[in-house]
Amino acid sequence: MRIAPRKVRLVANLIKKSPVLSAEAQLKFQIKKSALPILKLLKSAVASSVNNFSLSPENLYIVNVLVDEGPKLKRFRARAFGRAGAIHKKTSHITLILEERALSGVKKKKKVFEEVKEEKPSFASAYSANQADSAGKKATEGREAPREIKPRQGLGGITRRIFRRKVIG
Repeated sequence: MRIAPRKVRLVANLIKKSPVLSAEAQLKFQIKKSALPILKLLKSAVASSVNNFSLSPENLYIVNVLVDEGPKLKRFRARAFGRAGAIHKKTSHITLILEERALSGVKKKKKVFEEVKEEKPSFASAYSANQADSAGKKATEGREAPREIKPRQGLGGITRRIFRRKVIG
């Protein structure tokens, strides 16, 4: 198509990830120059999917619209002092990907319930828990807790003054 890809992408992003019927309605009322060629491409893709793959147009969905740069037409315009200014007339390649999605009714939500059972501790598990507690007490009896945790004295001199400054707005 003989329109710059940047201009075509503006219209292509509007219809991306939407049903075909709503995309057609949206393209009909666009005032951009690239809307009519994209509409023509969309109708062609729907017609070929109905004809070749026996799909219904109501279930078709636009998955993606890719707009790539095509070859540039290079022209020159006369400029001052005998020079020539380059003019690049850009073209676009459009790829339209359709997919069929069955429109089903309301989806049923499955509720999953988990049962939490509280088990009563048996004699063996209670005995092992008591042994673990007593072993932990024996290990901590010999140690002393630190008296006081002091901050590090790493910042000194000029660095202390720099990091104490208030931010001047």
